[in-house]
Amino acid sequence: MTRHDGVVAGAVVTCTAVAAALFLSPSPSYPDHVEDPSAQELSDRAQEALREAKSVHLEFKDESPGVDTSSTRPTSMDLALDQDGNCAGSMEMGSDGGSVEIVKQGDEVWMKPDADFWKAQIPGAEGEAAAELFKNRYIHGSTSDALLKGMADTCDLDAFQDEVTEDDSTGTEPLKKGAETTVDGDKVIPVSSVKDGTTTTLYITTDSDHHLVKATEKGDDTDLTMAFTDYDEPVPSETPSADDSIDVSKLQSELEKI
Repeated sequence: MTRHDGVVAGAVVTCTAVAAALFLSPSPSYPDHVEDPSAQELSDRAQEALREAKSVHLEFKDESPGVDTSSTRPTSMDLALDQDGNCAGSMEMGSDGGSVEIVKQGDEVWMKPDADFWKAQIPGAEGEAAAELFKNRYIHGSTSDALLKGMADTCDLDAFQDEVTEDDSTGTEPLKKGAETTVDGDKVIPVSSVKDGTTTTLYITTDSDHHLVKATEKGDDTDLTMAFTDYDEPVPSETPSADDSIDVSKLQSELEKI
C-alpha cells in the first residue's frame, strides 16, 4: 500500500467531539411544562428534545482566530442526518483544504472531494493529477471499507446525541437566562454560561417544545457556531449514479498509477 492510504479517511473527522464543546451540561431529566421555565429548565428541555430527535439538519462553523486551515479537520459542516445512519451534506476542510460532499444511505457511502481537497492531501504534480482523475466523481463503498469508516461515523446521529447530551454536571457554571430574541424567524430565549473567559450560549425556542436552534461558544481564541433545523424531517434519499462514481476498491490502484 502507498503513502496515499488513509487520504480520505484521515480528512473525514466526526463532528461529535467538536460539537460537544458547544453544549451546557444537562440534568438527567427535566420537569413538566411550567409557565416561566428557568435557564436550567430550558437547557434541560432543549437537550432532551435533541436527544429524542429522529433526525436533524445541523450546520457547524469554526471561525476561531488562527483556526487550523491545514485540511486535517473540518472548519464547517452542513449535514442532514438521522438515527438510521443516513446522511447528506458537505464539509469544508479550511481555506486551504477544499471540501467534500457526503451521501450515506444504509450501508452505502459516497463522498466527492473537490480539486482543492486532492491537492491539499497529495502535494505537487500527483495532487494535480488526482484532482483531474477524480474530477466530479464520488468515491463509493460500504461502511465496512476502511477508507470510508470516518464517513460512516460522521453520519451517526446516535453517537452525536450521546456525546452532546451526556450528563456531566460536575463543575457546571451557573446558567443565565437572557431576553427573548429571534433566530431565523424563530422566537428564542438565550441561555448562557461563562467559564475561563469563554461564553457558551444556547438559543432555545419559546414554544412548549423548547427546541435548540443555535449554540455558540465565543472567547478570545474561540468562535464556534452550530445551528439545528428540520427536527424529525427525512434525510434526502437521492444517491449518486454509477456513472458519477468510482468504487473505493479501485481508488488505491488508480492512485498508484499517478
